[in-house]
Amino acid sequence: MFIDYFHKRHEINLNARQILRYIGPGILVTVGFIDPGNWATNMSAGAQYNYALLWVITLSTIMLIILQHNVAHLGIVTGLCLSEAASEYLRPLVSRVVLFSAVAASVATALAEIIGGAIAINILFRIPLRLAAVFAAVFCGWLLWSNSYKKLEKLIIGFVSLIGIAFLYELTLVQVDWGQAGIAWLQPSIPKDSIIVIMGVLGAVVMPHNLFLHSEIIQSRQWNLKNESIIKKQLKFEFIDTLFSMGIGWAINSAMILVAAAAFFTNHIQVDELQQAQEMLKPLLGAGAAIIFSIGLLFSGISSTTTAGMAGGSIFAGLFKEPYDIKDRHSWMGVVITYGFALVIILLINDFFQGLLYSQVALSIQLPITIFLQIYLTSSPNVMGKYANSRFEKITLWTVAAIVTLLNILLLKDMLF
Repeated sequence: MFIDYFHKRHEINLNARQILRYIGPGILVTVGFIDPGNWATNMSAGAQYNYALLWVITLSTIMLIILQHNVAHLGIVTGLCLSEAASEYLRPLVSRVVLFSAVAASVATALAEIIGGAIAINILFRIPLRLAAVFAAVFCGWLLWSNSYKKLEKLIIGFVSLIGIAFLYELTLVQVDWGQAGIAWLQPSIPKDSIIVIMGVLGAVVMPHNLFLHSEIIQSRQWNLKNESIIKKQLKFEFIDTLFSMGIGWAINSAMILVAAAAFFTNHIQVDELQQAQEMLKPLLGAGAAIIFSIGLLFSGISSTTTAGMAGGSIFAGLFKEPYDIKDRHSWMGVVITYGFALVIILLINDFFQGLLYSQVALSIQLPITIFLQIYLTSSPNVMGKYANSRFEKITLWTVAAIVTLLNILLLKDMLF
């Protein structure tokens, strides 16, 4: 009996160690879930509507888990990222149109992420915004070029940890009504004139570049696609990684709304810009809180800019049926295109807010294309074999796709009209 107990304990410990070793790809995806765009929408949600929109974070996280879990299956089962699979299984003209639109979406994403990082640099070091944007892009390009994937993964896990610590610190400085917050996480409510903010929060969560990225980086854990037991173990560990990582994103996004509600809503202060939020924290919570907020924003901007470049490189390399490899010219060209076009736009525009607005329009247009591509590929027995989506999975995925598409159409309509 003692020997059996020992073996069971040893197996549990071994599984725990394996799971911890597997954690990582999901956290890189989580970075896009807590990027500067999310900071802006969450601060606005908390400042205007108190805790009422916390349920949006819960709903968007559930949808994100479903989509990211599904696209990760594609990478595990086929050994191809979403971009490679599109080039492999779609007609050349169709795949090129879809993938070039995805590259454009990566540029739009990088535009928003670089601006977020530039705002943090400007706040902390008083460097002009355009110069700070160039610095952010060059620094992130250097990070990608000079580090292996494993090093980048550890670095970004560290950044996400620091962002989480920053908001834990902010939470200790405010009074949160946890009972009211607990109800708001689960009970949907739509306060008057809040639909635009709701769509903004949801629209900032599911992003096309993250779907391409997850299918690529999940392969960092590949061992042997011919071994059935290894594939099954990969699928199981991937779900744990995705669930854990998206849970972190849910907690950090929730913390943003909680801090904004406690600091701004209770003091009847409207917040529309990140610089304004940082400035308003000084008299309310002290200079230390404002500095911590800015440091967290900096880590968020740098992390999300890095993963946006990685996604752009992966998508561009997939056009040539190649996996992402920063030392390969196609991957590096994808990174340069992503950062280069984003910087050109930043240097030419006069209004950064308008730049962010149009970047979200671009993402709203492209996101349904990526989701439909994903569902088509993961539902195809020709691509996935016996791991193709079941009928229930198809219904679930198409339901999420319909919700996300409708919300993005409404968001696009509101932005343009």
